[in-house]
Amino acid sequence: MLAIRLPESVEQRLEDLAALTGRTKTYYVREAIVDKIQDLEDIYLAEKEIEDIRAGKVATVSSEEMWGNFDLED
Repeated sequence: MLAIRLPESVEQRLEDLAALTGRTKTYYVREAIVDKIQDLEDIYLAEKEIEDIRAGKVATVSSEEMWGNFDLED
């Protein structure tokens, strides 16, 4: 379990949203945390990939080479 303190203005917005939609405050807090964690994971994964590319740990291909791998002719 996690307990957090929110600024009163945020708490009020959360209460208003919950009342307006019929969902619980917990639902919205959970959704916000999951969404933010996913965003942060994506950012850190992308940053790690860039570091690996710059360090030569990951091979890259040109866009011409990549598109050449697809048979796009009709």
